[in-house]
Amino acid sequence: MKTLIVLIGMMGCGKTTVGKLLAKKAGYDFVDTDQEIEKSENMSIPNIFNEHGEQYFRKIEKNKILEFINGKNLVLSLGGGAFEDEETRKILKKNGTVIYLKATPECLFERIKTAIHRPLLHKNFSVETIGFILKKRVNNYEKAHHTVDTCGKTPDEVCEKLMRFVK
Repeated sequence: MKTLIVLIGMMGCGKTTVGKLLAKKAGYDFVDTDQEIEKSENMSIPNIFNEHGEQYFRKIEKNKILEFINGKNLVLSLGGGAFEDEETRKILKKNGTVIYLKATPECLFERIKTAIHRPLLHKNFSVETIGFILKKRVNNYEKAHHTVDTCGKTPDEVCEKLMRFVK
């Protein structure tokens, strides 16, 4: 039985907020890979990007994901770009239930417009920039087992929709 729930999607789609709610309601543990990376590297995500580059970050991210894929009764929230790696995608889909939390660029912009800790948005932050990133990632996001639209919904409403995937 798959007891690993993996939440994917763009920054601001609700992976962490909804993931914590889902874990609490289901009696699961919750892990946010970005938070785990910051702890293990003793550095913020933007600083990792600035000092070591995206390639270094993606390597650390993949290792962190592999550390948790055998977690039982676990909700795992991934960084927005984590599902881009083909090997990671295959492993996650095999070992868990992957759910894409979908949101439009406009919806995402409204949610994260004041967040200064988003490394890919430091330059040219706009709905268009978010749309560009989303367009590059959406084909992989759509390879998830399930998709749940989060726009116009509260975290509690999204959590209710996700409960049907908890075994």
